[in-house]
Amino acid sequence: MKVAIIHEWLANMGGSEKVVLALKEIFPDAPVYTTVYVPDRVDPAFHSMDIHTSFIQKLPFGPSRYQSYLPLMPTAVEQFDLSGFDVVISSSHAVAKGVLTGSATLHITYCHTPMRYAWDFYLEYLNGPGVGRLKKKLIPWLMNYIRMWDRLSADRVDFFIANSGNVAQRVKKHYRRESEVIYPPVDTSFFQPSASIEDYYFIVSRLIPYKRIDLAVEAFNRLGLPLKIAGDGPERERLKAMAKSNIEFLGRVTDEEMKKLYSSCRAFIFPGEEDFGITPVEAQASGRPVIAYGAGGCLETVIPGVTGEFFAPQTPEALVELVRRFEPDKYKPEEICAHARKFDREIFKQKILDFIDTRYNQFRV
Repeated sequence: MKVAIIHEWLANMGGSEKVVLALKEIFPDAPVYTTVYVPDRVDPAFHSMDIHTSFIQKLPFGPSRYQSYLPLMPTAVEQFDLSGFDVVISSSHAVAKGVLTGSATLHITYCHTPMRYAWDFYLEYLNGPGVGRLKKKLIPWLMNYIRMWDRLSADRVDFFIANSGNVAQRVKKHYRRESEVIYPPVDTSFFQPSASIEDYYFIVSRLIPYKRIDLAVEAFNRLGLPLKIAGDGPERERLKAMAKSNIEFLGRVTDEEMKKLYSSCRAFIFPGEEDFGITPVEAQASGRPVIAYGAGGCLETVIPGVTGEFFAPQTPEALVELVRRFEPDKYKPEEICAHARKFDREIFKQKILDFIDTRYNQFRV
């Protein structure tokens, strides 16, 4: 069985890129096709892979400002020649699922989400920071085209896998397609609980608007409690300007540093709405409870009263109220860790392999 893997872009490390790494462990000989590839911004494991990029890689500022080329991405992925493969697996949150495959090729999409900025969060992006008057006039016309292509390209997929029940509902709504839920891989064995808990709360995140780190900053400004924030992004300076002295911005941290930060915090704070949300599972694998906004994928990964708590609505006031009455000592690290192990990467790999074997045998009949 000759397999190819497609992914939107390899320009940073997030949950979807970790899915690609796990897929490569299952199919080590599979080449990877992507619109752009930035080696120094991804895991070194990618450096030895057979990676094929699109024409966007060679355009001016293509690797650094690839998202500005969104109007060209449908054409870019349609140019990949996948005619020699038995199975194509697209890891998709934007355009990867739109690749063209022949009638003898099985195409399976692992869907992280239907394109967020075209569907569910379109108005949030349109009205978000950094969108000037000209962009605000142009974006509706562009996204109308993108939505039509996105919907039509869903018909090129033979089978969908969704990364959560939350995303499966979106796939059904926007694409009118059924999907099987297989949760993404989390390296739960890497994380360990700590015998000593320190006096701080913790966030690790890309610092971009939809993550709602601003909400947590505002809440902890009022609380005056220590909050450590790991991660970087375009929102960093704005958030630092908002924050009081009890909030510390750590920037990018090593895996070992993050492991300790998770395991020693009083609780992990998760103020945004995610399709699945790997970081709350990593926190639980470290034996720490999660305080999360009660929406999206975390409703499937956090058990109230056992592994964490939810706040709602999505306001600083609601988060402040929950943190004030939060009692971290009532949560049992061993129970939290046991729950997190249900999302381990080995479970993901086995379920993916079983799914592909079954569908491929059906496809060949």
